[in-house]
Amino acid sequence: MTRCTHCRQPLECKSDDIANCACQTVELMEETVQFLYTKTKHDCLCNDCLKNFDAMVKYASAHPFPKDLSEMEYGIHFYVENGNYVFTALYHLMKGGCCGNGCRHCVYGR
Repeated sequence: MTRCTHCRQPLECKSDDIANCACQTVELMEETVQFLYTKTKHDCLCNDCLKNFDAMVKYASAHPFPKDLSEMEYGIHFYVENGNYVFTALYHLMKGGCCGNGCRHCVYGR
């Protein structure tokens, strides 16, 4: 059994028969496909993660990257946990690249 390279949930990957793989049932924007192929290190992704990536890419294409804390929206770009700011997956996607620090919500793959 394969695991989604983003959320680590088990999935049945049919990379040897890609036309019949469950991932082929998810319609993605071309921008999402390009992001996944050119910016990430992901292999097999579950359908939920594919849909989430598509929604994040759609949001990011319609909104500018927040350059200052005052431009960030709580719950969209960050949340606070134990007094610390935690950047969301959307924030990391909008940032445009992996910083290599092993961030909890990194979208670029391990």
